[in-house]
Amino acid sequence: MAPPALQKQYMSSGTAPKKAIAEPRPSASILLISPSNQILLLHRVQTSSSFPSAHVFPGGNLSASQDGEIPGPTDPRRHVDGPAYRLGAIRECFEESGILLARRDDGSGALLEIPEEERERARKDIHAGKLRFGDWVRSQGGVVDSDSLLPFTRWITPTNIPKRFTTQMYIYFLPLTQTSAKNISSEAVIPVPTSDGGVEHTAALFASCKEWLDQATRNEIILFPPQYYLMHLLSPFLDTPSSTSLSTEDLQKQRDAVLEFLNGDGDGKGVKWADKVMSPTGLLIRKSDGRSVLALDKPGPELKDSGRRGDEKRVVLVKFRKEGPRSLEVRLRKDVLDEEKAVEKDSKL
Repeated sequence: MAPPALQKQYMSSGTAPKKAIAEPRPSASILLISPSNQILLLHRVQTSSSFPSAHVFPGGNLSASQDGEIPGPTDPRRHVDGPAYRLGAIRECFEESGILLARRDDGSGALLEIPEEERERARKDIHAGKLRFGDWVRSQGGVVDSDSLLPFTRWITPTNIPKRFTTQMYIYFLPLTQTSAKNISSEAVIPVPTSDGGVEHTAALFASCKEWLDQATRNEIILFPPQYYLMHLLSPFLDTPSSTSLSTEDLQKQRDAVLEFLNGDGDGKGVKWADKVMSPTGLLIRKSDGRSVLALDKPGPELKDSGRRGDEKRVVLVKFRKEGPRSLEVRLRKDVLDEEKAVEKDSKL
């Protein structure tokens, strides 16, 4: 049976595309970490034009009218962390989840809390373009907390995919002392965010990285390679048995371990996680289980001569099916290639 169209596109991403390469659209997403070090995912609706039915991090496309100047296609800042990416990430997080990453401007450093009715009104008006996000935050006595965003890789869609993005990923740690049930509930139903009655997300839920990964492994939810891969990297630092209640000190130690990890490069090539760029490239389709092996070392044609790289040690295994990616796994590249060589050798005996 021939692989689905998306699997074919990924596996041919190392070849010259027949059509003109689409310009990747600037976007940003946040790996939002709760006071108990769980991570937020949003469940997209089946009719969505991007990542239908998948669980995703809050985020979306940048908006010039909302986020300020967006570097153009030939601008070297196009694929670099910057003010528009940071503001866009926080704005999208607010629109999609209702969680406002802003501080009170009174010098206290506390998160800005907004009454529910006003917050929901603002979410809809900002999404509809009736209200500028930054202006609204200032009118509420706050300042957007863009300085607390921690860059954590950039992803550029492979050239053979028709709709491409250059997505800056960030980590944001909600304060360990934050106790507002309104802004950090364990589960929140997302209201209709569009003026035409469409729903982009059905629910937002905090869970541990391990819980999300286990659900994807059992094919109970759909995760795309970037979400699976990034949670795989964070899981060893943030996961705690569900029966264990950690102290604030222990939770902070987990976060400190993440910060130490972010300051490293992961593969000895000198590119820190903040600057790594991943443009997945199909290496092969495994004979044993039919899964695609996606390499993450190349940054894509837009950054071909920039000196920036991705992850040269790891690969993502995935089976692209009609409903979306399935059977994901992150493995060491060397181990996977060695296994394939052994299978090839055995098949010739």
